Amino acid sequence: MLQLSALYRYPLKSCKPEVLDSARFDALGLAGDRRWMLVDAATGRFLTQRALPHMSQLSVLWNATGGVTLAAEGLGSLDVAVPCDQADTLRGVTVWRDSLQVPDAGDEAAAWVSAFIGKPARMVYMPEGRARWLPDGYGTVDDKVAFADGFPLLLIGQGSLDDLSARIGRPQEMLRFRPNLVISGAEPFAEDSWKRIRIGTMELRVLKGCSRCILTTIDPATGLRSQDREPLTTLRTYRQVEGEILFGQNVVGDGEGRLEVGMAVEVLE
Repeated sequence: MLQLSALYRYPLKSCKPEVLDSARFDALGLAGDRRWMLVDAATGRFLTQRALPHMSQLSVLWNATGGVTLAAEGLGSLDVAVPCDQADTLRGVTVWRDSLQVPDAGDEAAAWVSAFIGKPARMVYMPEGRARWLPDGYGTVDDKVAFADGFPLLLIGQGSLDDLSARIGRPQEMLRFRPNLVISGAEPFAEDSWKRIRIGTMELRVLKGCSRCILTTIDPATGLRSQDREPLTTLRTYRQVEGEILFGQNVVGDGEGRLEVGMAVEVLE
């Protein structure tokens, strides 16, 4: 039987995840997921582990009001409230090819994250009304995304990770791939053929495979890169399609609802 075996939320893009037993889903995906982001203070360009692996060590806890608590070794913790969405708080930021205006979290948060990052940075928030559309050719006019790279949700089959670990010869951490939903009970890469699934009362559309990058070579526990460039080295031998290394599926939910770990998963199409 297929079942939802794990749920993860990433309140601040490219930082530590929260492991959840249940989660509410809203118009932008998993509530609280990647609604916050760090940007270069001078350019507004988004910051990630790709260039700053130590972002993997920044702990971020989301609260029901939408705010977060930041914590890191040597810096203590800081509560950051959702900033007002008004003209004098807006900052221009860039996420890949998208340029947008979103509320800045203020100078106290900026000083804290700058100390952690090691250079001037700002922290910004994504209100639902300012969300981005999905990449051209995917989803519908109603599908939107917060600060995730391109899609609201990422799904990975546990069987796919087990297959990869066996090929490499040592266990690989699921969190290297930063999924929101982990499905157990399926054959390796069965999710590649899914188009629609149901979990509980929620239906989800499977849109496209997820192209993987250097971020997957960072150990989520330590923030250190693997010297042998695994798992990319092995994935390239059997998961490369038209120059992209694919692992996991980008997904969008239809409507709102709540999911719990252990729920049955039904493949509808």
